[in-house]
Amino acid sequence: MTDTDECSHCSSVERRKHLRHGRKLEYFTIGWNMVEAGVAIGAGWFAGSIALVGFGVDSLIESLSGSVLLWRLFSPAHEESREKIALKLVGISFLILAVYVAFDAVKALLIHEAPHTSLVGIVLAVLSLIVMPLLARAKRLSASNLESRAMKADSRQTDLCAYLSAILLGGLALNAVFGWWWADPVAALIMVPIIAREGFEGLHGDACDECH
Repeated sequence: MTDTDECSHCSSVERRKHLRHGRKLEYFTIGWNMVEAGVAIGAGWFAGSIALVGFGVDSLIESLSGSVLLWRLFSPAHEESREKIALKLVGISFLILAVYVAFDAVKALLIHEAPHTSLVGIVLAVLSLIVMPLLARAKRLSASNLESRAMKADSRQTDLCAYLSAILLGGLALNAVFGWWWADPVAALIMVPIIAREGFEGLHGDACDECH
């Protein structure tokens, strides 16, 4: 084996190692978001919290988006047209969610629909605030090792999840501590442009274009 062949072999082994690590991060992302979605939607429905339900549905859609990237990591050079279709569908889902959250939040403000205190939601938001920044940093490192723009874009999406967690925590905490019933629907409205932006990016195929 020549020096060139040996170098190529080492590079191939190293890349497979980084791909495995990237897949593990996406598996964790999907698993976390599925659990987060179930807890948030359930707790939000019980407490009547629009922000919490919206956060849960967003987490569910995030898990679908993570599945698209996981598919990409298993077949990095194929199925680009199908991936674009999947990303557009995810984008449409985000936009539908943004409309739903905006409508429900405005309705709650107009009729003074006060949610109950949700300690489960507060704990979930705190945990998400801890986990998401760490996961985003790990994804950025993986993206650098793989030279993957798709993974880098996914890390930004994980950062957005942390921002949503902070907004959610603010709304839930203000309602729990001060009884400011309007804090929850206002927090939901603040989420709307962030969720909508994810939707438009999916429709335009921005994340997919970065896969090349």
